[in-house]
Amino acid sequence: MAERTLKAATGVEGLDAILAGGLTRSRVFLLEGNPGTGKTTIATQFLLEGASRGEQCLYITLSETEEELRESITSHRWELPDNFAIFELIPPESLLDEEQQQSLLYSSDLELGETTKRIFEAYERIKPDRVVLDSLSEIRLLAQSSLRYRRQILALKQYFARQGATVLMLDDLTAEALDKTVHSVAHGVIRLEELSPDYGAERRRLRVIKYRGQRYRGGYHDFVIDTGGVRAFPRLVSLEHKTDFDRSIVATESSELNALLGGGFERGSSALILGPAGTGKSLFALTFIKGAVERGDKAAMFVFDEELGLLFRRAIGLGIDLQAMVDSQRLVIEQVDAAELSPGEFSERVRRCVEKYGARTVVIDSLNGYQAAMPEESALILHMHELLQYLNRQGATTFLTVAQHGLVGNMKAPVDVTYLADTVVLLRYFEAAGRVRRAISIVKKRTGAHEDTIREFRIDSRGITLGEPLVKFQGVLRGVPTLVGSPDLMDLNPSAPGGE
Repeated sequence: MAERTLKAATGVEGLDAILAGGLTRSRVFLLEGNPGTGKTTIATQFLLEGASRGEQCLYITLSETEEELRESITSHRWELPDNFAIFELIPPESLLDEEQQQSLLYSSDLELGETTKRIFEAYERIKPDRVVLDSLSEIRLLAQSSLRYRRQILALKQYFARQGATVLMLDDLTAEALDKTVHSVAHGVIRLEELSPDYGAERRRLRVIKYRGQRYRGGYHDFVIDTGGVRAFPRLVSLEHKTDFDRSIVATESSELNALLGGGFERGSSALILGPAGTGKSLFALTFIKGAVERGDKAAMFVFDEELGLLFRRAIGLGIDLQAMVDSQRLVIEQVDAAELSPGEFSERVRRCVEKYGARTVVIDSLNGYQAAMPEESALILHMHELLQYLNRQGATTFLTVAQHGLVGNMKAPVDVTYLADTVVLLRYFEAAGRVRRAISIVKKRTGAHEDTIREFRIDSRGITLGEPLVKFQGVLRGVPTLVGSPDLMDLNPSAPGGE
């Protein structure tokens, strides 16, 4: 017995959330996109989902042979159930005898009528609940004019509506890209697009252009085609994810750093760790992860720029055993390849760590790598705004690292996100007494008061150690300070390891 609901689920992970539950039953929908964008895969998933619910399903193919379609289905490791039928609509002239093939009386009118007739016959034979028609380009070519094409589509729509079938028509946009005939006839229209960046894998995205009488999630949504089908990543809207949590202050292990921060970081806030390469941004983030795990929280770290094996070895040198945290399931570390990952998929990974794994401390190292996944700066800002707002509303404390250009003097970040973060931690190199030293200061904290001093810090096998405020120097943040009193510098070990 078929399981009937008000809407037909698509079977595509994430797509039903975009469509507010799926496709309205007994209606005709259009799925359009250039060849290779994933139309056939989504259509097959749509029918497989119906078949799994006990519905009769029919795939009518005009553009591919049944053998090609079955090979495509096998490549995804799917098995076709008995209630999934494939009807290959062979061009009518191939069914005619040799004399008829040579007749000059045969025209596209006859072929179009024969094609429509055989579509109806296939439907009457199987009586499916769900139908896929692949593709409209062949029907458009047979119709030859926009008027006849519109009439043909209307005839198909009215026929399927009387039968109560939910129909998904595919259009590869090869015949006439600007022809919007089906847009006005269809109940809903979904557009698939493929983008080719200068470097890295292609990016795919979809957009719901139209859905009558239904509020849907607008805008572009990234999606990928994997073995097993299409996965869509609904655009993140932070307002939909409000939760109640205790906005308590989370202290760090360092009393000096707590003094700088005015007590620590507030739970559900975001912190930006800003500085040139090698100042220790990643190592500061690791110490915050260590503190979170020791408090009993779970943490997640997304690494864009560094190989995980090297990161694990560097952490061991600071007394932080990341592998033990992973083995105890208190920490999730994911290597992120910016050239292969879309921003939508990255947001989905972060959501999964927070909602399913329960991470309450999230580190993104670094924003420079995240920017590489999204070259358009304006879009990066919007994505990051939604992601940070989402994490804040989930009660997660987020740490972002950003590498600035340059080593001393005036420095610039590749993108300015300081206004998005609740706390900004600034790291700097400075030269004094013949050595290159490191300094830390807090230049912004929305959630409370903080110390306005600049402190020297060092990195060694004991971790990160902060010194007293550098009150005898001026110009530390410029990199070449001026001594205005007796120097009060830390007794640094020249062999101390560096950091990032």
